[in-house]
Amino acid sequence: MPPAPPGSSPATAAAPARPGATLAATATALVTVAYTAPTASLAATAQAAHVGTAGRTWILTGTLIGISALLLTAGSAADDHGRKRVFTFGVLLFAAAEALAALAPGGAVYLAARVLLGVASAAVLAPALGLISHAHPPGPGRIRALGVWGAAVGLGIAVGPVYGALVEQHAGWRTVSGGIAVVSAAVAAYSAAVLTESRADRPRALDPYGVLTLAAGTSCLIAGLAEGRGGWGRPMVVTLLVLGVLLLALFGLVEAKVREPMLDLALFRSPGFVAATGGALFTGLSLVGFMSYLPTLLQGVLGLSGLAAGGVLALWSGLSVLSALQARRLAAHLSATAQVAVGLAVCGLGQAGLYGLTPGSTWLRLAPGLAVAGIGSGVLNAALARLAVGSVPAHRAAMGSGANNTSRYMGSALGVAVTVAVVGSAPPGGPGREAAARALAAGADRAVLVAAGLCLVGALLALAARAAEARDAGRARDGGAPGATPTRERVAAP
Repeated sequence: MPPAPPGSSPATAAAPARPGATLAATATALVTVAYTAPTASLAATAQAAHVGTAGRTWILTGTLIGISALLLTAGSAADDHGRKRVFTFGVLLFAAAEALAALAPGGAVYLAARVLLGVASAAVLAPALGLISHAHPPGPGRIRALGVWGAAVGLGIAVGPVYGALVEQHAGWRTVSGGIAVVSAAVAAYSAAVLTESRADRPRALDPYGVLTLAAGTSCLIAGLAEGRGGWGRPMVVTLLVLGVLLLALFGLVEAKVREPMLDLALFRSPGFVAATGGALFTGLSLVGFMSYLPTLLQGVLGLSGLAAGGVLALWSGLSVLSALQARRLAAHLSATAQVAVGLAVCGLGQAGLYGLTPGSTWLRLAPGLAVAGIGSGVLNAALARLAVGSVPAHRAAMGSGANNTSRYMGSALGVAVTVAVVGSAPPGGPGREAAARALAAGADRAVLVAAGLCLVGALLALAARAAEARDAGRARDGGAPGATPTRERVAAP
């Protein structure tokens, strides 16, 4: 049995942890499979579910709202009241949401099920890294486990679009959700049997104003970004965006005033925490946002089917799985913060390689860029998982995971909105399908350059955080006031 991590309660510290079983239960690709499953067949699913053209946006956005609004809350609840309890409840709710989507009598219920799916996803994602950290003591074993968790994220992105397009084509859109519901129920039963409960020594008081302002602020902001695709100057869009920004600012004020905040703002003095949250934000903004829209571009420019477009995307996400599994070998040479910088820079170079897509080209034109971006994504996912738990106190591991994933999914919502806006900024190519494809290709080139530039900005932010880590470490060695603890784990590569 591994030693009890600092901050574990005595009751849970005595329970035997099962590292392999814990990793098998928590390194699930369910969340990313369920989120990306509709992307390669979005038009067909929207038509079959009777949600209309505008509803296509909300099939994805509804899930993002649920995830972003409650990830941080779910992380705090897991740390205070039990990570196994929150995780198992989340997977059960996940199964119920997918069952509701499969049985939905109309578009409104289907979209409501997608929002509920986001809420459930928050309860699954937030405790996962805390459970893994509790079962794996610091060292090579934990680094390996967190790499596997990062690989599972990429695996879900690879499988989701292909699974969704294939099943929708042969068995209908309801079966897509029904199949995920069945698998989720099995994962819930397995989790209840094998996971070991863990929580902080002393549960903190509820932060109701923080919960309300964060949930309302993120919901308004993401809803405004989604509706903005139909015109950014509309009163409803402006109102939602302004209200979202104001509520998130109010959340910051609340967290600065309450005695036991849901998110301790003092953590932002830690370079590792800044790199974790900033890196996750730019990952969503630059990488996930563009790649989520790539199947649509492939269908519009190259005329690929939904299944074929999902297969092309799997080249990127599949290589990210392999890269994440091998990223542990970098631990002896690069800190997690430095890996974030390297991962974002490599992703930016890979995305730049997607420039030049034309209606007359083939998907092979994109293969080198997708391969490079996939390798960078795997390094990035593994490093962000390490930073999410390594940059916060051990008893706040689920909160760190929640903060990290909140940044990632908010960035994803903003990234999709930016990608759609940039693609649509290209001048129309005139009447006819070929002219429309040329105009879409021109917009895609603009979006590629924006996404690559944002990756490089994120890499610079991570480099600045790494420099701050080095300064803090130098002050500590010189006997000065130590700053934030560096997040580098000095271990030999296994």
